[in-house]
Amino acid sequence: MRFDTPIYFRSLENGSYNADTGDYEPDTVTEDAVFADVTESRVDTLKMIYGDIKQGCYTVRLQNIYRKPFDLIRIGEKLYRADYERKLRTKHIFVVSEVK
Repeated sequence: MRFDTPIYFRSLENGSYNADTGDYEPDTVTEDAVFADVTESRVDTLKMIYGDIKQGCYTVRLQNIYRKPFDLIRIGEKLYRADYERKLRTKHIFVVSEVK
């Protein structure tokens, strides 16, 4: 396994209310970069998680456990949602599907 694909754990923080203007501040997005092994998910994995074959699903493996809270994962220019997560002793595995 090669952990050579940069992925970005994306956190969205809602803007706070500004009493002076009466508007909400814009949302802020923060990203945390990590290198991972990204492969297409196998058919039996997709059937186990989704009950059917689903396009745009990947298995993401990390060398260490990722402990920070996140909303989405960005791989390249596309956003993905973590549908399944498994923590092993030192590794962290996600099955992600594309968000449209």
